[in-house]
Amino acid sequence: MEHNCFFPPHDGVSLRKLAEYLGAELADEAHADVVIRSVAPVHRATDGDLCYILSRKSSKDLESCRASALICEPGLRSIVPDHIPVILASKPHTAFATAGLLLHPEAARPDAVTSQSEAISPAAFVDPAAKLEANVTVEPMAVIGRGAEIGEGTSIRAGAVIGANVKIGRNCTIGAGATVLCALIGNNVIIHNGARIGQDGFGYAPGPRGMVKIVQIGRVIIQDYVEVGANSTIDRGAMDDTVIGEGTKIDNQVQIGHNVRIGRHCAIVSQVGIAGSTKIGNGVQIGGQAGLNGHITIGDGVQIGAKSGVISDIPPGERYAGIPARPLWDFLRESAEVAKRTGSRNKERGVKKND
Repeated sequence: MEHNCFFPPHDGVSLRKLAEYLGAELADEAHADVVIRSVAPVHRATDGDLCYILSRKSSKDLESCRASALICEPGLRSIVPDHIPVILASKPHTAFATAGLLLHPEAARPDAVTSQSEAISPAAFVDPAAKLEANVTVEPMAVIGRGAEIGEGTSIRAGAVIGANVKIGRNCTIGAGATVLCALIGNNVIIHNGARIGQDGFGYAPGPRGMVKIVQIGRVIIQDYVEVGANSTIDRGAMDDTVIGEGTKIDNQVQIGHNVRIGRHCAIVSQVGIAGSTKIGNGVQIGGQAGLNGHITIGDGVQIGAKSGVISDIPPGERYAGIPARPLWDFLRESAEVAKRTGSRNKERGVKKND
């Protein structure tokens, strides 16, 4: 794939400076002046590209690799061909990610490249009672409500709606078509296109003529360095707040119900659904399409497998999977037993594997 106008190559950084920036070791100082301009996967990396490997599975691709440099841990140095300069890092995945941010900073924030020349577009609506600090960008068709406050360096992309009295910190990005209502947002937050923040939660009580709506008068509080993926939804609290902790990363199409509290530095993958009033600790990882029951507690450091159905509390540090979710090794053992029994029955019936 050729470089394109969306993310052009960097002007260039020497391998010595790159290794220093990463806090890593350049394996051979003879390659110190090699220039790196972009990142690429091993199988198509070419001159000027940086790639990385995490295991010996990549050894075949390395034979034809033409990268200008490669990042790996010291234990994999021996499988890298002599023609590829090497940076040794104890955590190559993290080092590669850091290098990517250096080489392509425009790819890390949706607002890094914008075509508009004016900070506040004449085609946007900003209420006279809103307060915007210096260097705030508001693109066409965006709406900033009465009493809203937006910090320096924040970008409000085209068609986004910022509700009345919402407060957004500094150096944030609110993506195109996103809506932010009833929310307090910290610094360096990224909310991607089409996300919905602060709408009322799903709350009803049965009445003689049907369901009676329960008012939702809480807020959404999003702390610093949170990222919310495209078309994800975070409902405001009913009477308490919905809280997303510092550094948490939320993928696309995630639903977070009212009064949910998510800790710091969690990772929540696409299509996860979290029901109301669930409490999630710090450093929790939740795989795609998992569903979490309401009013449960997930401890710090828990890992939940994809497509799991979590119906009760999970203690800190545990790994759970399956429907209903249970300890990972129990789930794997049960799955193996089911597969074994199914295979035995099919054999008895004379069913072929590929039938």
